[in-house]
Amino acid sequence: MTTQILFIRHGETDWNRIKRIQGHIDIPLSEHGRLQAEQLGRRLAREGGLDAVYSSDLQRAQQTARPFADALGLELCLSKGLRERLYGAFQGHDSDEISEKFPAEFVEWQTRDPGFTPPGGESQRVFYHRVVHAMEPILAAHPGGRIACVAHGGVLDCIYRFAKKLSLQDARDWPLLNCSVNVVDYDGDAARVVSWGDVSHLATDTDDDGLRKQA
Repeated sequence: MTTQILFIRHGETDWNRIKRIQGHIDIPLSEHGRLQAEQLGRRLAREGGLDAVYSSDLQRAQQTARPFADALGLELCLSKGLRERLYGAFQGHDSDEISEKFPAEFVEWQTRDPGFTPPGGESQRVFYHRVVHAMEPILAAHPGGRIACVAHGGVLDCIYRFAKKLSLQDARDWPLLNCSVNVVDYDGDAARVVSWGDVSHLATDTDDDGLRKQA
């Protein structure tokens, strides 16, 4: 039985625009991000057909999900497991600042070692398993359903790697766009990407905030 999930990255924040790591810091949407959320909301309200709406508990995700959840009369279910990766001491800095403040850790970070843990943070491997396991109760609650999950760029990256069976060390060549719709079908333990990076609902620009200095 196939369950379809619309994975949606939150709208733009002021920190997205300047490439500053947010992680678990609870940054709200920018004015532009709120506009993106309104455009997304109109699209999903028009399309309908959703059985449930889930969101990371961070406000940038909730603010993106709320317009279409309200329009469809659906409860917004919050999941801490859908939070962005915890970057610890890296949070609040861009990659130039990280290279200056944490030079040794920055070099190790660039190796893409999935076991590397930022000071006080979460490794990519731990984060990946957190995200994958966070989907299990959601899928169990909606067999054969169609649901939306509003989360973060890092979460979407984990989902894409899981569906495509890609290594955590593989360099990313797929987009993680603010307020994009990314459709994945789950059937048992398998997942399949149906479409990715759809921003056809946006009349304004969107961005993929890959960090500077990262290959």
